[in-house]
Amino acid sequence: MTSASASAPTPVPAPAPAVGLDLTGKVAVVTGSGRGLGLAYATALAAAGAAVVVNDLDEEVARQAADGIVAAGGRAVAEAVAVGTAEAADRLVERAVSAFGRLDILVTNAGILRDRVLWKMTDDDFDAVVTTHLKGTFTCARAAAVRMREQGEGGQLILIGSPAGQRGNFGQTNYAAAKAGIAAMARTWSMELAKAGITVNAVVPVAATAMTETIPAFAPYIEAMRGGAPLPDFLRKGEGFGTAEDCAALVPFLASDAARDITGQCVGIGGDRLALWSHPQEVATAYADGGWTPGTIAAAWHTSVGREPQTVGIPAPRVPQAPQAPQDAR
Repeated sequence: MTSASASAPTPVPAPAPAVGLDLTGKVAVVTGSGRGLGLAYATALAAAGAAVVVNDLDEEVARQAADGIVAAGGRAVAEAVAVGTAEAADRLVERAVSAFGRLDILVTNAGILRDRVLWKMTDDDFDAVVTTHLKGTFTCARAAAVRMREQGEGGQLILIGSPAGQRGNFGQTNYAAAKAGIAAMARTWSMELAKAGITVNAVVPVAATAMTETIPAFAPYIEAMRGGAPLPDFLRKGEGFGTAEDCAALVPFLASDAARDITGQCVGIGGDRLALWSHPQEVATAYADGGWTPGTIAAAWHTSVGREPQTVGIPAPRVPQAPQAPQDAR
């Protein structure tokens, strides 16, 4: 989805030979990877050579996903546990070590939705989403960082964010807050773990999933895609909206030696678009000798720092109008 401050697309040069993209010998844990984006991430990592621990709350879903990766020639095991607690995080790390001997890559994808406007959101709605997304990312990253530091060979933490965490989204207090926190943790941990050679980045994906197919403007195109029709360019390029597999390419790249100098970044991907999200920063400043009072702020606001207020929310999709049938000339 487009940002109000997005610049014109940058042409992509002809691809150079892949360097350092082979993940053979690496071991990854991908939370929430039984289906959807998580499964796409796990499959892409396995295709690049990594052994993968597939995680899902549903044991059968996790097992089937792992079996599918193995059937395609990859290496994978399943671990069914609800992400959020320290105990769950330790289980996932221990599963990686017991099955494959080490842990090199963590992808924190597990998440749920409990959408409601502020005045209707319950404590349980808020806590459930924050526990899975934010605390789950924290506990899993902490357990992974401990193991990676013990190994002494670096590693990669790949946290999954959302446009809602970058810009806010109506009805998603809990989800937007958690995803914004994940972006902040990526920046913080990139500093804390730098000496250990552990990179930390956040992926901001936009894809046709159960979470996005309910958007009315997208629904007919997603339905057509399921019938074999390609998504139109205005979605793939204009909105940066595509399939889960489109988003998955970024994860093995960030997990590879080719990205060893990339850390602390929020990277968007979807459809045909790859983007770097800006970090929050001051965009306008003003000064008053001796400090400000409520009155001087009010007098200066609209002609200084408040002259161009920042936008909020994910911009509405720009869907072309369908051509109208010609009127009967009779």
